[in-house]
Amino acid sequence: MIRQVAVVGAGIVGACCAAWLQRKGLCVTLIERAGAGEATSFGNAGSLSPTAVMPVAMPGMLRQVPGWIGDPLGPLTVRWSYLPRALPWLIRFLRCANVEQMWRSARALRTLLAPVFECYEPLVSKAGAQNLIRREGIVYVYDSEAEFLASKPGENMRRKLGAVLEDLTAADIRRMAPGIADGFRWGTYAPENGVTINPHRLTRAIAGQVLADGGRMIAGAAKSIEALGEGRVLVRLARDGAADELAFDALVVAAGAWSRRLAACAGDRIPLQTQRGYHVTVDNHGLGINRMLNWVRRRVFATPMDVGMRFAGTVEIAGLDAAPDWRRAHALLELGKRLYPDMNTGSVSRWMGHRPCLPDSLPVIGPSPRAKNVYYAFGHGHIGMCSASGTGRTIAELIAGETPQVDLAPFRVDRFN
Repeated sequence: MIRQVAVVGAGIVGACCAAWLQRKGLCVTLIERAGAGEATSFGNAGSLSPTAVMPVAMPGMLRQVPGWIGDPLGPLTVRWSYLPRALPWLIRFLRCANVEQMWRSARALRTLLAPVFECYEPLVSKAGAQNLIRREGIVYVYDSEAEFLASKPGENMRRKLGAVLEDLTAADIRRMAPGIADGFRWGTYAPENGVTINPHRLTRAIAGQVLADGGRMIAGAAKSIEALGEGRVLVRLARDGAADELAFDALVVAAGAWSRRLAACAGDRIPLQTQRGYHVTVDNHGLGINRMLNWVRRRVFATPMDVGMRFAGTVEIAGLDAAPDWRRAHALLELGKRLYPDMNTGSVSRWMGHRPCLPDSLPVIGPSPRAKNVYYAFGHGHIGMCSASGTGRTIAELIAGETPQVDLAPFRVDRFN
């Protein structure tokens, strides 16, 4: 019988897994090398969207990729030194850019994302963190009618999957996004969506409540895992300058971009790649806006947070070890100034983190087919904050022996074999 569960990773996905496991009556240990919410979840754009169902690989993308890759500050770029290592993943990614896979991914993501607020509600209520989530909707804006019209097939696809989307006039955009530049005259409003005004604080609040409810946190890096006899799972740690081994009844790998090596220890080869994301946050920006905006053509999100206005988005493929290219953060700030020309940019901070991404834009959620009582919850890409609460509930249902409310077939571990 499973009683003691370890969760490797205390980002938003790991924190939600731990919190939902506790709700099922299980004893939880979080293993985290950097502290709760200190890695990828720290710099998230904050979107909580039940409608963010469109995969990254879309039909017709192949024509755009050469221009993107050739622009070091464009929406998607690959460092030339890393290209040989990234090429197998990029080929898989581009193979997913077809209509059949687009629908398969979108349908699966809708089932995972639709209950985002339902799955967060008990966690934030218990942690006293309700004030960190707001449901003001999101505004998608366009700076040309051609781009607006080109977005219609994707929007109609989301509507078919249950999303509520409302077309906006120029006057609507001015009302909903005061201070926006005059060139943004076309837009769409998604009223179901929300944001967290501080992803870092939200992650820490949920993880902190896990500890307050009797869970424990081990500061250390998980170096390997091994399935033992009788269903036990061993995790080998490096902490305090020494090696350590701990055994549990079950283990959840929720280590984001660092999960591939641990899955390989269990015998599962998963094509996980890190897509490096950047943000800039403008403190004391002087804007009177309370809704997230997405400049669709530039793939940039602008989120009003309690720490300032955050601009995030775009993708750089360069691995886990390369130094940041801070020009990409500067480019985000320049795009932000084009969105909001009167914004005060006197105080700006910047950040870079690693999004864990799979070629079909679907995370890996479920048990290892090769290692008993090893479970996976990683690869959430751009939608980690949106999908963490649903992933946590699903993992807890599995480990507690219940039938998950989400069909896990599209998220299975071995779908790439």
